[in-house]
Amino acid sequence: MNIAILTFEGFNELDSFIAAGILNRMKSMGWNVQITCPSNTVTSMNGVSISAQQPLEFANTADVVLVGSGIYTRDIAKDCEILDRLNLNPEKQLICAQCSGALLLSALGLLNSIPACTDLTTKPWVIESGVEVLNQPFFAQGNIATAGGCMASQYLATWIIAKLAGDESAESAIDYVAPVGEKESSVAHSTSVVSSFL
Repeated sequence: MNIAILTFEGFNELDSFIAAGILNRMKSMGWNVQITCPSNTVTSMNGVSISAQQPLEFANTADVVLVGSGIYTRDIAKDCEILDRLNLNPEKQLICAQCSGALLLSALGLLNSIPACTDLTTKPWVIESGVEVLNQPFFAQGNIATAGGCMASQYLATWIIAKLAGDESAESAIDYVAPVGEKESSVAHSTSVVSSFL
């Protein structure tokens, strides 16, 4: 199971790394979670530079694609050199977007009549692109899911794991990362947010 977490220049660390951390709880089941970038290195909105584990094209054959957000997403959504490197297929892949990543899904023509969740800063731009923005942290239709707000990345991870490996695996992954003393309530909350979309 190959999972590409699309991570661009100016990326939000929470969006890429929380999802990566939770999804990597499935490593023992053969899941291969890779930070996937358009260049060899990218620097986050807070100055953290990382090396790409895979080039952007890895996303085209991955089983799951999670598009992270960042401060330059609006520019990336207009950058044909980057967008033309992506050929995603929601009939064969789970495709997810975190916060401003929804704007990239819109630019790639993947949302069409599907409403989306995004962060409040990006909301007007996603609406401008012709997509209805929901006032909720998570939404999925078919194989496409979006989440709004940095901490909502746990919902994308929960949904991906539950959809591909079952509820028990998703609950176990969330239990592992949940705060001590709040594990049961955290698992219950995360699963309640995504359960109606499975």
